[in-house]
Amino acid sequence: MKNKIFNVTAIIALIVFTGFGCGSSDKRSEGGSETIAMVYINGGTFTMGSPASEPGHFYEDLNTGITNKTEETQHTITLSGFYMSKYEVTQKQYEALMGYNPSSLKGANLPVEWVSWYDAVEFCNKLSQKDGLEQVYTITGIKLKGNSIISATVIADWSKKGYRLPTEAEWEYACRAGTTTSFNTGNNINNIDQANYGRPYGGTTKPVGSFKPNAWGLYDMHGNVAEWCWDWYDFRYYLSSPANNPKGPGNGTFHVFRGGSRENSNSQGLRSASRNALEGRHYTIGFRVVRS
Repeated sequence: MKNKIFNVTAIIALIVFTGFGCGSSDKRSEGGSETIAMVYINGGTFTMGSPASEPGHFYEDLNTGITNKTEETQHTITLSGFYMSKYEVTQKQYEALMGYNPSSLKGANLPVEWVSWYDAVEFCNKLSQKDGLEQVYTITGIKLKGNSIISATVIADWSKKGYRLPTEAEWEYACRAGTTTSFNTGNNINNIDQANYGRPYGGTTKPVGSFKPNAWGLYDMHGNVAEWCWDWYDFRYYLSSPANNPKGPGNGTFHVFRGGSRENSNSQGLRSASRNALEGRHYTIGFRVVRS
């Protein structure tokens, strides 16, 4: 996958605390549906972005040749604590709630993919409703293509405590797990089994949790499928975002996704700071959920 995709592609409630990572909890959904295991991420301050010396730091659009060396400019961000799902949402979990499985590579415990940003937002709302939680999103003006939502108006109420997508800042903070290197494993990802997610290692998804988690108990933050974030893409906002709990620009054309995928031709796209954007859906993009 290119470092940036700017084309439209065919378009519970019991919390159990353990001492894992920075804190974890397993939330069992009622009514016989799937378990969403959640990890508590303590709030804190971190440096978002990457140094200019980091391989892959600058963005180059392979379609136009345009480069943007401010794409990952480092800046300090402070976040409140939040819960994040330990794993990417699986096809089994998605189908149990939504009634269908859009994925191109089928497997109950493989991460769901080929979902639009709007599909992911709707999943969050339905999961909140199922678990008796306040829905974060108001979704209107829905337009469908088959089962998938291809456009809608979405408004977030950040005071609600239901499920939602992570902000871009929350995602990078959670991925880094206290590290400042290219990957949460250091400056080289090729010496660990997580590297099997990259195209040089097979170009396919793996069951969630197949490889080692980061220090905070989160799996598959580097690879498998890329993951939708809440934010609209705008590098100008990225450079001047609020220092506390940034939530992205108010509008845009493309939504941010993070983490790289099985399609990355090299490890640079799997870095903690690597940024991508798309409007539509793609067979390498899935998501995970968070709660405030």
